[in-house]
Amino acid sequence: MMLGKIAVIPGDGIGPEVIAEGAELLEALGFELTFFDWGADKWLRDGIGLPKDALKMLSENFDAIYFGALGDKRIPDMAHGREILLGLRLGLDLYINLRPVQLLHPSLAVLKSSAPIDFMVFRENTQDCYSGAGRSLHTGTDQEQTCDESLHTFTGVERIIRQAFEYAIKHGKSSVTLGHKSNAIKFGGALWQKTFQALAREYPNIAPKELYIDTMAMEFVRAPEQFEVIVTSNLFGDILTDLGAGITGGLGYAASANIHPGKISLFEPVHGSAPDIAGKNLANPMAAFLSAGLMMEFLGHHDLAKNIKKAVISAIELCGQKGTREVGTYIRAQIL
Repeated sequence: MMLGKIAVIPGDGIGPEVIAEGAELLEALGFELTFFDWGADKWLRDGIGLPKDALKMLSENFDAIYFGALGDKRIPDMAHGREILLGLRLGLDLYINLRPVQLLHPSLAVLKSSAPIDFMVFRENTQDCYSGAGRSLHTGTDQEQTCDESLHTFTGVERIIRQAFEYAIKHGKSSVTLGHKSNAIKFGGALWQKTFQALAREYPNIAPKELYIDTMAMEFVRAPEQFEVIVTSNLFGDILTDLGAGITGGLGYAASANIHPGKISLFEPVHGSAPDIAGKNLANPMAAFLSAGLMMEFLGHHDLAKNIKKAVISAIELCGQKGTREVGTYIRAQIL
């Protein structure tokens, strides 16, 4: 039985290797996969990142996107990455970047504390400095001036904060913490803070908490067990979630979902293309499998999502120093 249609974009570097392992599982489970060669090679060959009809085609024909990684030394300014990945995030309005921060196994712990680490970060995914607004003056001279504009709208801020509170209700959490910097970023910080405080009144059973983003980074290391659900802006969330990966074993275990509820959404490991180990059977495919698990959750296949996470935890315990292909084979065998 066909469970759904998935667009697969393997990307660059180790992307094709790790996505191949997850894609083999998805195909065996009954999903129909279509592969797209959008990445560095196509950019260099054809000058195309995201084809002009891509957004419409994806929205009309697929249930989800399974995405690898972008990054190639031949394109040092990552122009293709901005066009493809940011083009998908902005063009499909994937305003929720969902990043689980969970210590899956004690062997991955890097902190002295033995307290459990298990929380969810809601990163706004379409605004802030990633909106592309800004300018450069006197480029190439010693008078060069640049300005990247941090754009925040009430609609964008309100909807991501609301999703964080709704997640807390659905998953039995008791608190949502806002990470902001209103003491230094006057206008954007104030918008986040007042919107959060107003929405919190609609959820009287969820404790609203606030931390300046630099303090929150310190607390990630000092006492991460205090967090349940975090919501923050695009730039802060980008930085903070990599720290979250760092305290739970590294980017090789870091999954993410780029979501618009009720519409096609994108799922990707966040470890990057790692070109230095590409093609050597050294890349860790576990984040790719965990991202597939987030996809299953999004598509309503909750038991499959649980089984994928269980298989990954088993692989952490038993697979040791095995290579990409061997780990992928082991994980699939626990599920199929």
